[in-house]
Amino acid sequence: MNGSSRLSPQEIADILRERIRAGELKAGDRLPTQAELAEEFGVERGTVRQALRALQDDGLLSNVSKGSPPRIAAPAPAREEPQPTMVGLAPRLTGAFEEEQVRIDAVCLTSESLMLALGEPLRHIHEGRIRPQSVEVRLLLPSRNINLAFPVPVEEDGRDSPVHERWLAIRNAQARVLQHNLLALRATHGIDVHVSFRALPFTPPVKLYLLNGREALLGYYMLTRREEEWESHNLQMYDVLGSASLLFSFVRQAGRRDQAFVEQSQKWFDALWETITTDLTLS
Repeated sequence: MNGSSRLSPQEIADILRERIRAGELKAGDRLPTQAELAEEFGVERGTVRQALRALQDDGLLSNVSKGSPPRIAAPAPAREEPQPTMVGLAPRLTGAFEEEQVRIDAVCLTSESLMLALGEPLRHIHEGRIRPQSVEVRLLLPSRNINLAFPVPVEEDGRDSPVHERWLAIRNAQARVLQHNLLALRATHGIDVHVSFRALPFTPPVKLYLLNGREALLGYYMLTRREEEWESHNLQMYDVLGSASLLFSFVRQAGRRDQAFVEQSQKWFDALWETITTDLTLS
């Protein structure tokens, strides 16, 4: 008890969470109605609703606010092996878009993988298979005004090198396509869509995708030496193949370690967004 004569939403959520962990409530079971829970705990229905939302955010309940008592969610699926970004990202994005309110946060070198992987959930929306009410996407990308750690020429020739110009052109073009494809959902389906960008003052050594605050996907950028023709230039550079990076999944529902990783990753992203990053212009 917190010293008050009534239980708080967090205390009610903790009691129900313990019943789930103890097996008193099993996957698929319906909870009592909000009125019944309010009577049991001696609180208002609004307090019960807050507790249920907290449990839903933890992945322990499904069907909250659907007009009937929520059910105990199934346990998190068995952990899959890490997969390359272009294999693992699209189906997880599709799952995230099945929620009514979608929030995708990403830190990456360019938005190539995210742009391509979003094609699958967008196709499902256009086919009428899923229909979120709102979509918010926030991207942190390196600033054009910094000396990137990568990609860089094998033989350094300054920030205005063709290697930097190539990266900047790719960053801007891919971000524009991603923005256009998402904002088009406003006109075609009436979905409330917001897409925003901020510029990082450093080169991210990893890519990070945060899906609805419930799953974090982390991949390491692996450097390699490669050669490419670009606008009559023969570029010899140290670069990364981001789409081939293995994604490691951390799900809040999978246990305390994963829950802590997801929560800390979200706090790290939010701190960057609100402090040392700057407005990013796609030009």
